[in-house]
Amino acid sequence: MKEIIFEKLGKPLEVLELRESEVPTPKENEVLIRVTARNINPSDIMFIQGLYGITPRLPSSAGFEAAGVIEKGDEAGRFSKGMRVMFTGLGTWREYMVVPVGGVIPIPQNMPDEIACQAFVNPLTAYGMLEESGLEEGQWLLITAGASAFGKFAVQLAKEKGIKVAATVRHDDQIEILKNLGADLVVNTEKDKIHRIIPDQTSGGVHVIFDAVSGKLGSQALSCLRANGKMMVFGALSLENLSINSGLLIFKNLKIEGFWLSTWTEKLDHKERIEAFGKVFHFLMSEDSQVDIAGKFPLESFREAIMEYEKPGRNGKILLMG
Repeated sequence: MKEIIFEKLGKPLEVLELRESEVPTPKENEVLIRVTARNINPSDIMFIQGLYGITPRLPSSAGFEAAGVIEKGDEAGRFSKGMRVMFTGLGTWREYMVVPVGGVIPIPQNMPDEIACQAFVNPLTAYGMLEESGLEEGQWLLITAGASAFGKFAVQLAKEKGIKVAATVRHDDQIEILKNLGADLVVNTEKDKIHRIIPDQTSGGVHVIFDAVSGKLGSQALSCLRANGKMMVFGALSLENLSINSGLLIFKNLKIEGFWLSTWTEKLDHKERIEAFGKVFHFLMSEDSQVDIAGKFPLESFREAIMEYEKPGRNGKILLMG
């Protein structure tokens, strides 16, 4: 089988290579999956560079979520050959994967692989953060990197709850895209100062921030919170740490907390997980929801896929197919 491997940490185009390997053999309570679609997430790129919360055991493949077809099912018969599934696991950028049955979910009948392969990380993170945010109808949410896949999911899910949404972007053509999804206020951080515009346009500041960027932008976003507000940090796209204004925290009684999907899902019981996935799947299959795909590449064209992923102003996911 083909698989994309890296033996040292570094920039993807410098360390990734395509190899031929043996198809793995599943053990008890595992299934063998022929992978059909994978998306490229920021976490994948950070993982390859050793900047993610999980340290690679070299040599390693990349990718944390995918869709595929059961090639060899489990002994209990829960997953049989030919069944379409989505799953999470470490190293999805290969043709075949062995996955514990606990990490496998049947794909709804009308959901294409292109949607199923990105149905876990970003939409479930957006759903979970909204659940944890405490936001109520009519309150304001600020999303940094609003034009990202996560940002678009979060905008749409927030609007379903009647939450007002402000978002930051870096390109003018992304403003109309987010407004069409339901964002009430979109600010281009390359042109405007968010700590002046957003508090003025939100009657004194937002109630909650979902920050994917950290660094300078994250610090500026913090000043957009109103008294008793909360920033939820779930990424560091800038690869820089937040610079915290202690006075803001003290005198406005602000809170900063981290969010990691793995930690959140671990605390859910079976019923809560089923409910979460059910709501996310319902959203993804709705005629009103929008899931953007910017490009699809075969696994062996991973270099072209990464170059497309790295293009500034890209709108939509890059997928590795087949």
